[in-house]
Amino acid sequence: MSANKGWWVPPEGEDNLSGKFLRKTRESPLVPIGVGGCLAVAAYRIYRLKARGPTKLSIHLIHTRVAAQACAVGAIMLGAVYTMYRDYVKRASEAPEK
Repeated sequence: MSANKGWWVPPEGEDNLSGKFLRKTRESPLVPIGVGGCLAVAAYRIYRLKARGPTKLSIHLIHTRVAAQACAVGAIMLGAVYTMYRDYVKRASEAPEK
């Protein structure tokens, strides 16, 4: 069975992964912020693993997961609020009055 390499052609200007990532970042800029915040919180909490004191490991990891998810959900909420502002408030102020 031979592979037909011409069956899928990426959109124009998207030859590699970085081009696709940049396009997606322009479309929704808060997604990379949410992912970065999630990774930063998780990295910090794992770094602080040694100084957790008498707390059990499972409890520490649950708190780490909750903090990382809160960062991601916060970025999603900011994106939703920004989109609502852009769609409703900004367009209403730009619309010509009759």
